[in-house]
Amino acid sequence: MSELVSIIMPSYNTGRFIKETIESVLAQSYENWELLIVDDCSTDNTDEVVKPFLADPRICYIKNEKNSGAAVSRNRALREAKGKWIAFLDSDDLWEPEKLEKQIAFMEDNGYHYSYTNYVEIDEASKPNGKWVTGPRKITKHGMYNYCWMGCLTVMYDVQTVGLVQIEDIKKNNDYAMWLKVCQKADCYLLDETLARYRKRSGSISNHGYAKLIKWHYKLYREAEKRDCVTSAALMMRNLFFGFIKKMKYVKG
Repeated sequence: MSELVSIIMPSYNTGRFIKETIESVLAQSYENWELLIVDDCSTDNTDEVVKPFLADPRICYIKNEKNSGAAVSRNRALREAKGKWIAFLDSDDLWEPEKLEKQIAFMEDNGYHYSYTNYVEIDEASKPNGKWVTGPRKITKHGMYNYCWMGCLTVMYDVQTVGLVQIEDIKKNNDYAMWLKVCQKADCYLLDETLARYRKRSGSISNHGYAKLIKWHYKLYREAEKRDCVTSAALMMRNLFFGFIKKMKYVKG
């Protein structure tokens, strides 16, 4: 329980939320971590909000030279990461204080190299909206193509097994593109505890219509996975079907 955890945090105009997010990292019972914040040319007060936290040497604040998107920001943070464990936390989401400690123990005790946890949704005022999300107990590389089962804020993997992950520069579903790559190296297991809080905002991808969702899922397979048109369309349809399964089986509230 002494290995370094590298926490990957892209940020863009989340000055309203990032203070609470960083505080949820500082509150972790597991203290051997580094937080890599990559800011994508925010135009709000993110710089001012983050500045006081930089007195903690575990926190590194990196600025992109130009606005490039979350995929580029995550790739950059992953190249800078020094930890054995890689964890992800977007700059408006929150962790429970024992998240890292419990998840690392779960993986070490069972010999797992890739895992995720349950989470609850909160609104922009940090109040629970009554929705709770879980997923399959084991996700193989084939099962990962069915759907993006995990919340980004809950994922952790062992970089010594997985290696450096870099994804294509796609604007949407870039976290899913990452999980597809990681699952080529290790199956993903569910720690059946609620250890994170996902902030549902008005601009969330899940708030968009089916036409846009279909387009983004197709582009994921076509551009990030380099599949042909027919395979990409088939995988997109499969994804829509299992998205319905997830809502029925794994989402409560």
